[in-house]
Amino acid sequence: YFFRFENITFWRTQAAADEQSDKEHGTGLIQAVIFEAADRNNIGGSAYGGQRSICCTPDLAKLEGCKQGEVIRIPSSTDSKWPMVLNIYFGGNDLSTSMDNAKVPIMKTGMYNLFFIACDPKLKGTTMSGKTVWKNPDGYLPGRMAPLKKFYVYMMIAYLLLSAIWFSQYVRFWKDILLLQHCITAVIGLGLFEMILWYFDYSNFNSTGMRPVVITTWVVTVGAIRKTLARLLILSVSMGYGVVRPTLGGLTSKVLLLGATYFLASELLDITEYVGTINDISGRARLFLVLPDAFLDAFLILWIFTSLSKTLEQLQVKRISAKLDLYRKFSNALAVAVIASVAWITFEVYFKATDPFNERWQSAWIITAFWDILSFALLCVICYLWAPSQSSQRDMHTRKMSRTNLMMKKLNL
Repeated sequence: YFFRFENITFWRTQAAADEQSDKEHGTGLIQAVIFEAADRNNIGGSAYGGQRSICCTPDLAKLEGCKQGEVIRIPSSTDSKWPMVLNIYFGGNDLSTSMDNAKVPIMKTGMYNLFFIACDPKLKGTTMSGKTVWKNPDGYLPGRMAPLKKFYVYMMIAYLLLSAIWFSQYVRFWKDILLLQHCITAVIGLGLFEMILWYFDYSNFNSTGMRPVVITTWVVTVGAIRKTLARLLILSVSMGYGVVRPTLGGLTSKVLLLGATYFLASELLDITEYVGTINDISGRARLFLVLPDAFLDAFLILWIFTSLSKTLEQLQVKRISAKLDLYRKFSNALAVAVIASVAWITFEVYFKATDPFNERWQSAWIITAFWDILSFALLCVICYLWAPSQSSQRDMHTRKMSRTNLMMKKLNL
């Protein structure tokens, strides 16, 4: 596999160019440094045990034998050609210089880094344009993303199996279907569609080297809708909708407002993180977008468990043992999901904090995959507990009759 430079051009400031004569050669040096993460200590050095410097200083020139004003390079113990340093010079008083469209072959699997470094202080303020193309043996997908392509195939199969089981019950008892079960069907359909779109997004990226903006926008939008609908479904179930109460009553507008807010927060975060990008967005921008999403999730969890507590209390008072047992199972599943989420967030923070150079890139895909697996597992629990059956409408009818009888008794009084 390889990576190559395409149309790389550097521009220095007018002041820096004016200091040079038009007859001189090599009036400014920029170096492209390519190295594997494991060889990062082979770039730079320190004089007398002091602070490490990437560029060769007068003291380091005496100690290390490096050339002053250039990047310090120590050959790797496994391959003397690495780390690789390519020199790009400005000529005379030119404002710009271009780099050859060179292709660099890579023979060893690893996490490779590319830096453009100017040790000359006169080149401060230099800008650049162009791109680099990186290709792995199986395509253009970065190594940390490549396993996700196969993962989404397995997720598609899982959603297809769940869809087949759910729809067989759905068709069998279609006359007794509740609105709640229509919502579950929508979540399953959106989940399947999302996994298909993710697969096509990664496949296109792998074959062309470019993230298709249209497909990626579609997939993050479908994902945001699916996540929003799934959260509102769990909230509605926790409130007893379809089991204890036929409608949400005055809470409907609040639930819909929360759903719209969550959708916007999730959509903005995912579009910024995925659409047209390959690397992670900057920490400050990501923090700005993650905080609203995290706050809304925390608020939803609090509301869900508060509603669950009230629903369980109502069922205990009414002594409806079958539904009480169902809601206890549901609350236990939710508690496990929340504990697993907190534990995984802790692990994710530890994983990233202890791997600043992405040396564990081969297992980084699991961080993303876990959330899809957890969402699917919770959806399976909901499908199991609220599967279509003949008793669905009968229970709803029984509740309506009970309320009617209660009102009749009050009127007789």
